[in-house]
Amino acid sequence: MDMMRTVIKPMHREGIRFVAIFAAATVLLFMLSTILGWIGVILTIWCYYFFRDPERVTPDRPSVMVSPADGVVSLMERAAPPPELGMPDRPLMRISVFMNVFNCHVNRTPIAGEILKVAYRPGKFFNASLDKASADNERMSLRVGVDGGQEIAVVQIAGLVARRIVCFVEAGDTLTTGERFGLIRFGSRVDVYIPDGVNPLVSVGQTMIAGETVLAEMPPNATPGLDPE
Repeated sequence: MDMMRTVIKPMHREGIRFVAIFAAATVLLFMLSTILGWIGVILTIWCYYFFRDPERVTPDRPSVMVSPADGVVSLMERAAPPPELGMPDRPLMRISVFMNVFNCHVNRTPIAGEILKVAYRPGKFFNASLDKASADNERMSLRVGVDGGQEIAVVQIAGLVARRIVCFVEAGDTLTTGERFGLIRFGSRVDVYIPDGVNPLVSVGQTMIAGETVLAEMPPNATPGLDPE
């Protein structure tokens, strides 16, 4: 049973119709050619794997910020948060986690807090690993307030293949660290803007696990007091 759980992960509900479409196409492909049919089987398995939604073990220290996405840290630099969030127009440390089409694409809250604002902005679909993707690509931005008066921004960015950002939360929601808040379909990126005085604990090129890998730690005077469920 443990081996089955290791290999077969639960699938997020957002993937059900996509897997159904791939499976139906596979049946049609088998009618045309056995080879094409088996290609369809492989693609259907990949689609299921793409929408996997495994459980994660989040660190229980309330001051810890965790990665919002599976993938690789592609950029670390200072930049102003998206203007539509209404945050002060000054540079903060931005950590970008790039997800390829083989990563789990369920996104998780970096730290416990209240969603102060959710803002969608349409845009282009450049490769999400590029710096200009933060400014030009389609995005969904969250402004999150944590205890101690600090705020962070979390931005879901569509990529070269992605055409749909899904956000499960709205302003006024209170989330725990590592809680699921959204999903991006088929290759993308998530940016986290952390407050001044908070030092990143990751580096460019590091592999991240959403909800588990420690991204940074808030100073004692800004420690959130919301306990994980």
